[in-house]
Amino acid sequence: MRTKIRVGVLAGAVLLSGTAGAQTEIQWWHSMQGALNDKVNELANGFNASQKEYKVVAIFKGQYPESMTAAIAAFRAGNAPHILQVFEVGTATMMSAKGAIKPVYELMKEAGEPFDAKNYLPAVAGYYTDSKGNMLSLPFNSSTPVFYVNKDALKKAGLDGTAPKTWKEFAVVAGKLKAAGQQCVYSTGWPAWVHVENFSAWHNLPIGTRENGIAGTDTEFKINSPQHVRHVQMLADFAKKGLFTYSGRKNEAEARFFSGECAMLTSSSGAQANIRRNAKFDFSVNFLPYHDDIKGAPQNSIIGGASLWVMTGKKPAEYRGVTKFFSYLSSTSVQVDWHKSTGYVPITNAAYEVTKKDGYYEKVPGADIAVRQLANKAPTPNSKGLRFGNYVQGREVIEEEMEGVFAGKKDAKAAMDAAVRRGNEILKKFQAANKS
Repeated sequence: MRTKIRVGVLAGAVLLSGTAGAQTEIQWWHSMQGALNDKVNELANGFNASQKEYKVVAIFKGQYPESMTAAIAAFRAGNAPHILQVFEVGTATMMSAKGAIKPVYELMKEAGEPFDAKNYLPAVAGYYTDSKGNMLSLPFNSSTPVFYVNKDALKKAGLDGTAPKTWKEFAVVAGKLKAAGQQCVYSTGWPAWVHVENFSAWHNLPIGTRENGIAGTDTEFKINSPQHVRHVQMLADFAKKGLFTYSGRKNEAEARFFSGECAMLTSSSGAQANIRRNAKFDFSVNFLPYHDDIKGAPQNSIIGGASLWVMTGKKPAEYRGVTKFFSYLSSTSVQVDWHKSTGYVPITNAAYEVTKKDGYYEKVPGADIAVRQLANKAPTPNSKGLRFGNYVQGREVIEEEMEGVFAGKKDAKAAMDAAVRRGNEILKKFQAANKS
């Protein structure tokens, strides 16, 4: 049986190679599942149909950490993919992979392909550029946390359905929802991303030194400031009063919102399509609440999602194919369709303007909130992103400490001090392992 299968596979491969002719194959490893996987395949097929010289093959390689691990192993074995999708917290790790990655700005320049980082949304581009403004990887699926409100639930509680803008207003609205019998008043997805990373950027506060690690690896966390401690303690106090229900470290809270269980939610803007599909109530998408007594707030939020990295060791013809594909992905029509289909933000200024002009945001209220929030103000060193080494582990430490506060086992000051201490140990190990 195995012999027959192998013969069939080999025969198929011969036929495929014969039909492909002189096409140069480009392997793209990604971590998109379900409908998003279908959309990624659609992007690859669209590019392949647009020309005959190159063929992009999109391959799902598991969750983000799994695909990164697989790519590193493949690089060491000499058979890495051409393109690898890496989540934003893996940026510093990819940058430190000496000899493994080819910066996008160098790639595009060598190919003579038109490319300017200024054409991309500043808050998106800032995450993936070096201190000189050079783009290291190509932004791809970018999102930011937003504030969802069940308008029907608010009206049932005697309110007009308008979302609170500040955390002071939030407390009042939350209290009225609770009094009206709402069992789950508020929950959040991705707690560290929303309530530490984006809280910091939204209030123009540093997450860490050295421009949140963007200006160098010799960095330390600064998330135990009085403002950070107060915010985490506020959430813990809400939990004690039954105004905040913790749902987990990922996007578990989203289902609790669109089912109607929870009346208010902070989570990814990329959840909009799923919420619109499932919610049986009127809801709104809004800017994140902010503390109006913190100077500079609200500033701008920062992105989540992933970017596309180019691996080294490939032939010039293959790199030319990668540049053509990246230009295709960045084209206005492709970005407009990606934005509308997925809920991720358009990565270019042109795509945003076209979407706005064609009336899409009037037809789908709230679809532009993510872009407007990211571009609320010009990014500062505190709000253009973060680039901490081994931040996957760093974020886990922060979430663990926050969970202790929400459960009433720790006060916020002790927890955030511990998060900084433990997180700094991770940063020091990364710095030591990646000295020039």
